[in-house]
Amino acid sequence: MDGRPTKLAIIGAGAVGTAIAYSALIRGVARTVALLDIKAAKVTAEVLDLSHGLEFVPRADIIGSNDVSVCADADVVVFTAGAKQKPGQSRLELAEATIGLTRAILPDVLEVAPNAIYLMVTNPVDVVTHAAQKITGLPPNQLFGSGTVLDSSRLRFLVAQHCGVAVQSVHSYVVGEHGDSEIPLWSSATIGGVPLTSWTPLPGRREMDAVARERIRDEVVHAAYAIIEGKGATNYAIGLAATRIVEAVLNDEHRVLPVSTVASGFPGLDDVCLSLPTVVDRGGAQTRLEVPLSPDEEAGLLASAETLRRMQARFGL
Repeated sequence: MDGRPTKLAIIGAGAVGTAIAYSALIRGVARTVALLDIKAAKVTAEVLDLSHGLEFVPRADIIGSNDVSVCADADVVVFTAGAKQKPGQSRLELAEATIGLTRAILPDVLEVAPNAIYLMVTNPVDVVTHAAQKITGLPPNQLFGSGTVLDSSRLRFLVAQHCGVAVQSVHSYVVGEHGDSEIPLWSSATIGGVPLTSWTPLPGRREMDAVARERIRDEVVHAAYAIIEGKGATNYAIGLAATRIVEAVLNDEHRVLPVSTVASGFPGLDDVCLSLPTVVDRGGAQTRLEVPLSPDEEAGLLASAETLRRMQARFGL
């Protein structure tokens, strides 16, 4: 960053946008956090509330407005504006309204922050990311989606819980759509370097067999629905996940994260945005890793791509 202060702009001061702002302040991600929302009273109140806690976090400023100029010269822009997901509603059903918002908002933000890395978080994130790339003309490394970073965290949590180990010791990814057709990569998952497929249960723990894996996959896929049913929205975990991606960019970490962008060069995947493990650094979403897949995983990933391709076609993408 050439020694200059960093700036994170967040579009949308709803449950997700404010969770990202909150976690970014606590983790000291950027010197300035800016909130943009069409509701002036709401964004003013959120900034005031967050400002009252600045004594307790690393040095930062929090600003907000309903004017796009608040995003000027941002290093990273996180887009969270979108239609709210209702109980029982799939992520893909949100597409039309959210694409319309993206088309209305992003071009103006791009004018004041042309060099920013753009992270799309709003759902359905894969389709919206593809639309945003078309709307803005930005390259896939500069504009990408949060993808299955949260899904992979959910997977790791459930595997850790089942096996009786710390979640930080589980290494596994969910790929494909951030949604119902996503694919856990069981064949490459490990715990402490031990392949999950060879894992010997700890005393008092159950085997990680096919039944357990299917149960965990089902819980990962339906996690958001369960949370929305209970409290109306998911916000804390996605706030942390998005903040982790922003950190990887601003700190030039070369962190491998399953973010969503066009998988150029991957047969059957190069016309849709979906998630694969990708090196994320100051240049954005860079090299996509060629993770070994079992035949079932490969078939599932191609099916996930086809699901997204059909949805994109509905909107002329």
